[in-house]
Amino acid sequence: MQNQEVYDTVTAKFSEVFGSKADAVAYAPGRIEVLGNHTDYNEGYVFSAAIDKGTFFAASLADDDSVTLVALDVGETFTCRLSEVAPIKEGMTWANYPLGTFNWLMEGSPAKANKGFKAVFGGNVPLGAGLSSSAALEMATALALQKLYGTSFDKTTLAKIGQKAEHTFAGCPCGLLDQASSMYGAEGALVKSDFRTNEFETVAMGPSVAFMMVKSNAKHALVDGAYASRRQACEDAAKYFAGVLRKNVTHLRDVTMAEWVLYRGGLPETTAKRAVHPIGEDERVLQGAQLLEKGDLKGFGALMYDSHESSRNWFENSCEELDAIVDAAKAIPEVYGARLSGGGFGGSCCLLVEPAYADKIAEQISREYKARFNDEPVCSLIKPSKGAYLI
Repeated sequence: MQNQEVYDTVTAKFSEVFGSKADAVAYAPGRIEVLGNHTDYNEGYVFSAAIDKGTFFAASLADDDSVTLVALDVGETFTCRLSEVAPIKEGMTWANYPLGTFNWLMEGSPAKANKGFKAVFGGNVPLGAGLSSSAALEMATALALQKLYGTSFDKTTLAKIGQKAEHTFAGCPCGLLDQASSMYGAEGALVKSDFRTNEFETVAMGPSVAFMMVKSNAKHALVDGAYASRRQACEDAAKYFAGVLRKNVTHLRDVTMAEWVLYRGGLPETTAKRAVHPIGEDERVLQGAQLLEKGDLKGFGALMYDSHESSRNWFENSCEELDAIVDAAKAIPEVYGARLSGGGFGGSCCLLVEPAYADKIAEQISREYKARFNDEPVCSLIKPSKGAYLI
């Protein structure tokens, strides 16, 4: 089993704390975003992958209406009654992810479950690296509790339950990318998501490639309104194009690059710059799917470089540290492509690499990064892996 050591630790802790074996254990991986940046809320396309690191959630029903959550990663235990399941505003806010997932699994009425549950969870997804440890926890929670409570939601509905938990309990207005990637991942393959139809398919990459996440120590700055302002610019641009194009436009998904070139003059300069990024990303994802069908990994990697340049110059959600990582990657022949991953403004870069040269790549990028910033990035080799499952 993948991550056997983490599984052993979580299940042993459950037996130690509760005096019996767990009745349900589920695993869910983190995710990387590979191509298609800020396209989910524009009803566009994204390429992502489930990673080979994740979270285990071990649970059994309680004898009463109590809920007990033991978080191995932080060494804390949270307890409440079914009637007290609600967003945690301060203190053990990590509990919002499993609590919110449980709340919406019960369709917003946790008291109707009659019995509570007891659970232990832990994982090895690096925190703060943009690998979505929160979605991994939500999806592992959803699968384990679905078994305990006998619900029968499909994968997409469980992903939406996790997303709703993020929105209403954790207070993060995320798209569906993280949860869907965790649920639909497959070994050696990317997940191609269509966020208009919420359809998810896997596209094989082959066993000879891997990704490297390079975590800068630049802090994410999504809370300062940068994310919200870009989302608003995309919505404003979509409304403008709906008025000038002789077709139905509800989101930037409906606008082509050629149409942007022809009609951009009617938009404020900054709004036009923001809009072209998701428009271009959608076209890159569709082109990337064709290249993967031909086995053209270098062509796919070139699209990743193009994606980063669009982030750098148009969407302006990169930063000096992320740009430095991508520029260093361009000089290494065994790196096919590189771009920022996730929301941007800090966090990590995703590199498409030949795994046999991982040590060389990590050493060279770390050396150049340290010379410039007097700091060490964290390099992790990641292989596209299986999605969430019950054990």
